[in-house]
Amino acid sequence: MSFLISDAIAQTAPAAQQPGIEGMLFPLGILIFFYFLFIRPQSKRNKEQKQMLAALGKGSEVVTSGGILGKVVDLDDNFVKLEVSDNTFIQVQRHAVATMMPKGTYKTLNKKA
Repeated sequence: MSFLISDAIAQTAPAAQQPGIEGMLFPLGILIFFYFLFIRPQSKRNKEQKQMLAALGKGSEVVTSGGILGKVVDLDDNFVKLEVSDNTFIQVQRHAVATMMPKGTYKTLNKKA
């Protein structure tokens, strides 16, 4: 009957090998790569943002995530009151503050307008 089925196909398959440490290196390498590429930098940015919001005080010059430049007049746990022009105030949520600007930025830009 060997003329219908080749001898190579008819042979039994070799026993499956147990995956060792070599089989785990590639998936572990990918996990470590993604940790250092995505997760760690994002957690660093979150930590820096929390520190910046904690250091926020009256007189700080900030830019919101919407791009509004203003000077902090009043703040509480959730909201920040910004002066965006002479006697013009807006209130934004505290986490909407994106960056703190160097002192004098608000004055120099306000004088040009």
